[in-house]
Amino acid sequence: MAKAARRAWQRMLSGRRLDLLDPTPIDIEISDIAHGLSFVARWNGQTHGDWAYSVAEHSLLVEEIYRRTQPDCPPKWHLAALLHDAPEYVIGDMISPVKAALGSEYGQMDARLSAAIHQRFGLPAELPKQIKAAIKRADRISAWLEAVQIAGFSQAEADRLFPVPRPELLPGLVILLRPPVETRTAYLARFEELLLQIDRG
Repeated sequence: MAKAARRAWQRMLSGRRLDLLDPTPIDIEISDIAHGLSFVARWNGQTHGDWAYSVAEHSLLVEEIYRRTQPDCPPKWHLAALLHDAPEYVIGDMISPVKAALGSEYGQMDARLSAAIHQRFGLPAELPKQIKAAIKRADRISAWLEAVQIAGFSQAEADRLFPVPRPELLPGLVILLRPPVETRTAYLARFEELLLQIDRG
């Protein structure tokens, strides 16, 4: 008797069926991304506060940092920053040591999902290297802030592991801990704002 094939897809609340091994743009919905990311905890949930610090909240912060460091870039790249961790709505947030232990398979799945997500929202499947690098810098600055403010790192530890933000970047940057429904709403609102800015050209 033939062995049944293992299921490699997930049913989304939108009704979409997303194949993790062969994702296509048509199976991507922003409502699924915002919902999923608002429930995925950063730092494996090892953060202070009564609410988990979600990947959706982190994504909003990264987009704000990116905007501050790249104020003259087109809004489509701000959208790319907001979506930089979007694949985690189905594959979760792996801390760096776990990613290293898993090897290339996690990275390949992340890359396939990223390409489908980018294409779904009008971005190139593969971001230009300079844009990707700038978003990564914003991501690591966010990690420094999170490490110091909510993840229990000393500033000396964070300074060794992550880029220290320039002082002029910090005013007004806030680590928010709030219920998932509020984060989801804020993520969707920012997404819509960016689409309007892109449409205005």
